[in-house]
Amino acid sequence: MQRMKKIFVSGHRGMVGSALCRQAEARGDREVVVATRQELDLTNQGEVFAYLRNLKPDEVVVAAAKVGGIHANNTYPAEFIYENLAIASNLIEGARQAGVPRLLFLGSSCIYPKMAPQPMPEDCLLTSSLEPTNEAYAIAKIAGLKLCQYYRKQYGLCYHSAMPTNLYGPGDNYHAENSHVIPALIRRFHEAKVAGDSAVTMWGTGTPRREFLHVDDLAKACFHLLELAEPPDWVNMGTGEDLPIRELAELIAEVVGFKGEIQQDLSKPDGTPRKLMDVSLLKDSGWKPEIGLQAGLQAAYRDFLASLEAGQARL
Repeated sequence: MQRMKKIFVSGHRGMVGSALCRQAEARGDREVVVATRQELDLTNQGEVFAYLRNLKPDEVVVAAAKVGGIHANNTYPAEFIYENLAIASNLIEGARQAGVPRLLFLGSSCIYPKMAPQPMPEDCLLTSSLEPTNEAYAIAKIAGLKLCQYYRKQYGLCYHSAMPTNLYGPGDNYHAENSHVIPALIRRFHEAKVAGDSAVTMWGTGTPRREFLHVDDLAKACFHLLELAEPPDWVNMGTGEDLPIRELAELIAEVVGFKGEIQQDLSKPDGTPRKLMDVSLLKDSGWKPEIGLQAGLQAAYRDFLASLEAGQARL
């Protein structure tokens, strides 16, 4: 009987990590190993090296990261660059020292230039300036991607990266200031509905266009990549479709059942005008998303209500 692969999923309590664990369990072909922050500080090099040396996993997925929306990235840039650099370098070098043959590093679409061609192909990386509001986070993710690329080149290890578009789904962070746009709007519309408010205010003009991928689709795409014998050094993950933030807000209001007015706070920043991924490389490898945006938002709202009821919502 063939031994099951042992996979270490870092950041297993986050939205992405928990989706990866759910998908691994559904597949039934891997032994999943996780560690809490109390058990393993990913920013501590000595701890990470020793942990991976003792564990000797067959695969490592770097899903752990310090993440947040425009406000958080703009307010805490030093924390975002330091912690994400530390997590990436510790896990990638620690995996090499432990003899781990396969590693998948997860980044973000924000690695691409602010004025990148649309849709954004993988090869537009480092061709012009980044969006200033999340530059610190993006630089850390670019560094992780390049570590994998150069480790593969120099050591012959199959260390590769995936750059997801904006993610949403079960286990999202609904913090009032530090969350991303979908969970922020779900919470805002829900609280306005409960309070009987006549209007909800959203940041910016509502004109920037964004692409969204359900986190369960992301998890399936990650395992698809891990099964490829020769994956690309890095590959975009998304749907290849986007919509204006204003339309997204209207869709979420409909899903939540908020009947009031949607107002714009024009004093707040918009961020990057458009961030649509060119996902042809991933689709050509045989993968495509399964969860449509409306169905995904309905599922996300149900999860939010259930987590509120259980007292487990990340607020």
